[in-house]
Amino acid sequence: MNTLKGRVSRPGSAGPPGPAPTPVTGRGLSALRQDLPASLVVFLVALPLCVGVAVASGVPAELGLVTGIVGGIVVGALPGSSLQVSGPAAGLTVLVLEAVRAYGLAALGVIVLATGLLQLLMGALRWGRWFRAISVSVVEGMLAGIGLVLIAGQLYSLTGAEAPAAGLDKIAGLPGMLIEALGSPGPRASLLLGAGTIAVLVLWKRLPAKVRVVPAPLAAVALATIATAALSLPVAMVEVKGLLDSVRLPGADDFASLVSVGVLGTVLAFTLIASAESLFSAAAVDRMHEGRRTDYDKELMAQGVGNTVCGILGALPMTAVIVRSAANVQAGARTKASRVLHGVWLLLFAALLPGALALIPLPALAAVLVHAGGKLVPLRSLPPLWRDHRGEVVILGVTAVSIVAISMFEGVLIGLALAVAKTAWEASHVRLEVQDTGRGPVRARLSGNATFLRLPRILDTLESLPSDRPVELDLSGLHHLDHACRTALENWSARHSACGPERVTVTSTGGRI
Repeated sequence: MNTLKGRVSRPGSAGPPGPAPTPVTGRGLSALRQDLPASLVVFLVALPLCVGVAVASGVPAELGLVTGIVGGIVVGALPGSSLQVSGPAAGLTVLVLEAVRAYGLAALGVIVLATGLLQLLMGALRWGRWFRAISVSVVEGMLAGIGLVLIAGQLYSLTGAEAPAAGLDKIAGLPGMLIEALGSPGPRASLLLGAGTIAVLVLWKRLPAKVRVVPAPLAAVALATIATAALSLPVAMVEVKGLLDSVRLPGADDFASLVSVGVLGTVLAFTLIASAESLFSAAAVDRMHEGRRTDYDKELMAQGVGNTVCGILGALPMTAVIVRSAANVQAGARTKASRVLHGVWLLLFAALLPGALALIPLPALAAVLVHAGGKLVPLRSLPPLWRDHRGEVVILGVTAVSIVAISMFEGVLIGLALAVAKTAWEASHVRLEVQDTGRGPVRARLSGNATFLRLPRILDTLESLPSDRPVELDLSGLHHLDHACRTALENWSARHSACGPERVTVTSTGGRI
């Protein structure tokens, strides 16, 4: 008999509880005094990530800013979660890159638009809460798989090399790529610059608090930019096309791609991953403050509005991003004004200082995403999870490996199928107790949930009972008896009773079987 033990996992949690929730108080000017500086902090965190995610996704850098602007100004003003911040996310980078390679940049807007409309429909049908029922292990495995593919792909970008398309090929080709890079001056300079950027990101949290006022991603990219200019490093830089030139409205011909099964599968993958990541992020952010809780259906609709607008503009898909959301809460944000203002600052930067993007070295952005990909792999939570719930670790690992080896969509489906199978197996708790005194009838008692999954074990025990003695089968302890088990027990009872009447007596809450 299986037993259930261990801790209770909450949606979006991957370890021990975090710091105590931050009280959310204040209105009007009092709240704005806290929201204004918080919005600047979020803007400084979001800026390099928006650009980096766009470049890694194979689209113009400005499209990342467009998604960040929409996530701030449009989604930020809508009901749902009060303090979480939306924008382009590292978790969708791999899927966007695959979609752009397979169907072209023109199809991206249609895919994102369809994703947004589907999210709006699900929100209107009040399906938002059901995303909380998705196994945490599947979501963490999904993010871990994305993180591994993202790290492998961006390591190629650190040296300016072309990354293979398949996840396993990316990983297998890393040693040769690194050896080749170290032998060439340009790639070696790019690799060293990227390694230095990662070192800044890792060590930044150990610096004094006054220094850490500047967000680590911004500091790392700024230092890499200064080093590139000062040392005249031969590294690739961000290409600037202009905000308006990068925006492309989908045309009538682009919608024809929706008849493709592959495109429809991509839309479903975008929808599942973007919705799950946003709502799990909302659950995590709710635990960080004591203000208004998230309305999951409204938040799903807000994300749908954002992705619909991004699709119309031909921009990247969006999700709620835990890094920016945590920075928002920790910076003292009190209302939605902070996230709306962060979108305003992104818009002003894109309108007034677009040339500044051309000063950013690509290896620095690749390093930021390598670091972000590492955070998607839950290494610290695996040992305690293995001690308490080994089956969950198996689901997490299989999901991650499937995403790396096959593809995002198939990997998630495999993870969901495993989670459902594990739940069905664990739900089939059944206990069969046999009492045989050597005289009189043999007493057998079944309790729990008797399903076809446990049928072989039940029949093995019953068929081993003495065939020349009566059996009293007690089913009163069963909570559930499915059709397969009922039929099998009837057949066994008929066989055992073949030599005489009433050889098997059955007791159950519903009478004889």
